[in-house]
Amino acid sequence: MQVHHVYGGTGSQAVLLVHGLGSAGYLEWRFTLPALATTHRVFAPDLPGFGRSDRPATGYGIPLFARVVEEYLQSAGIRPVLVGTSMGGRVVLEVALRRPELIEKLVLVNSLGVVRPNVQPFYPLILVPGVGEGMLGLMREALNRLSPDQVRRYGHRFLGVAGDPARVLDDAYLSRLREMHASEGYTRAYASTVRSLARPESYRSGALMAHLAATRLPVLMIWGARDQLLPVARAREACQALPGARLAVLEAAGHSPQADCPEAFNEALEDFIATRPPFSSGAR
Repeated sequence: MQVHHVYGGTGSQAVLLVHGLGSAGYLEWRFTLPALATTHRVFAPDLPGFGRSDRPATGYGIPLFARVVEEYLQSAGIRPVLVGTSMGGRVVLEVALRRPELIEKLVLVNSLGVVRPNVQPFYPLILVPGVGEGMLGLMREALNRLSPDQVRRYGHRFLGVAGDPARVLDDAYLSRLREMHASEGYTRAYASTVRSLARPESYRSGALMAHLAATRLPVLMIWGARDQLLPVARAREACQALPGARLAVLEAAGHSPQADCPEAFNEALEDFIATRPPFSSGAR
């Protein structure tokens, strides 16, 4: 399986960034990569099925994505600060639980698995075979037919874009998003991933946080206060139940603080990277 990635920067500390559902490394972290690369080595792979990575016929879900990240880390020979957002947060959480010795610190950004999500109308429809694929086809057509300004208005109103739509959904981003939606196998990959996430084990946040505490990894949660899918109140509860964890709440951000408030997000991430942990990982 070929996995596309972007990487660069210099420094002794490696940082690996894992994107969320329907995104890619070069899309999700476009405001983070340049900032971190001035002082750190940064890596942002595209998970299978997304971006420019291969799209296998079957097997999508957290187990596959976590295995790919584990093998990527070993292939690159790095022990990084591991960062994941939304679904990518659930992926890096799985890596932390399975192979804590592979990572230095963990950052969970508006992450699935940390809290129980609110059910959004869009996702139950994706679960229905045929209906989900049809909806994704309509989304692809809308991206191609609507003007950039219309897409930005829709994103601001319905997709939880809390930042400046002209920056968050700029022309370069929309062009790359259209490219991904038009690529062969993307619709199958997206629908298959959503259906895999409907399994109960994806959402047992209490048990997941208890297992994470046992790893003794330093953990930072970065959360957008305006997130309607994964409410910040639940993130506060999860953080309180995780000894030593830190929570940085960005009041002006929604579900994607790395895009809504990139300067504040990068500052919180850099501060955590630079902070010496109060204890070492029990897995070392």
